[in-house]
Order: sequence, then structure tokens, then C-alpha cells
Amino acid sequence: MNVLREQDLDSERYTYGDYKTWDDGLRWELIDGEAFCMSPAPRTVHQRILLKLSTRLENYFEGKQCQVLISPIDVLLPEGDEPEDEIETVVQPDILILCDESKAREFGVVGAPDVVFEILSPSTSKRDMSKKLLLYERSGVKEYFIVDADEHLVTAYRRGGDGLYFSNSANYRDADTLEFRTFEELKIPLGAVWE
Repeated sequence: MNVLREQDLDSERYTYGDYKTWDDGLRWELIDGEAFCMSPAPRTVHQRILLKLSTRLENYFEGKQCQVLISPIDVLLPEGDEPEDEIETVVQPDILILCDESKAREFGVVGAPDVVFEILSPSTSKRDMSKKLLLYERSGVKEYFIVDADEHLVTAYRRGGDGLYFSNSANYRDADTLEFRTFEELKIPLGAVWE
């Protein structure tokens, strides 16, 4: 039995090959070889928002080419063409939209999804708003939505012509309608999400 221990995290860099051997019952993510524990489970409000958003997305994409996937699902983000077991970044977005079927695997996804949602939790919010923001931008995610349940706020980061998010961000509050650049016809009234 291979169990990752907190004291092991200081000096080690990990890969997907290492990650697959961990059977400690916890959820983990790797960002550039650094391990982050995703346990304990999210709050109830997090799960309600996850359900409401993913249901609306699933209804929109029914019968279309893209698929909606929810956490926990492994998304491997390679730096180049390294073998899967050598990839040092494995994340579990709350919701993702994947349109390129060639990236889908039995165990998850290899390569950047088109759209990612992260719903902030106290234990992950700093990472979602910093490390993951830069990671998703670098990896080619077209739109990254950060959902703050406490503030009733969705911040949308969209890749601009320069490939960066910060020149193309927008905030959506309470009764606003969430819009997508990647899917222009997709609109989600946020009032129903916050109920």
C-alpha cells in the first residue's frame, strides 16, 4: 500500500505515475509536480451550485459534440509530448466542458478542456485564484470561470488575442446572465444558480 504523507511533500516532485499509486483514500492534485490535498469534501453550498450549473450545461449540450464532466475526474495537462506517466500536472476541476473527443480517456482527460469551472472552497480558493488561473491560461483553456458562492459572484477569464486572461475578464453577479465566448448561444441566468 502506497500512502502519501504530509511530511513527504516538502522535497518531492511527483508525476502522474506516482499519483496513480496513492491509495490513501484522499483526493490529490498535482501542479508542476507539487502535491495538493483536496480533502475534506466540499461544503453543501458548493455541491448545490455544482449540481445546478452542471445540469444547465448538460441540458444545453445534449445532442451536441461537446460533453460536460464533473469532479472528481483527472485532467492531465502535459508541458509537451511527455508520456502520460511523466506528466507533472493533474487537476480535478469542478466542471469542465470538453469538445475534442481525442483528449478523452477511460481514466479522464489529457490536454486542456475548452471551459473549466472552479467553485471556491475555503481550502482551495487561493490556489483556484492564483496557481490554477495561471495554469489554465498556460495550458490553453479558452474560458475559466471562478464561482464564489458566498459573494454570489462568477468571474470569467477568457483568452484574448494575446493568449492571456487578464485583458479579457468579466464579473457576473446575482441576477446577471452568465455568457460564454466559446458558446455564444449558451446563457445561464445566475439567479436560479444562487437559489
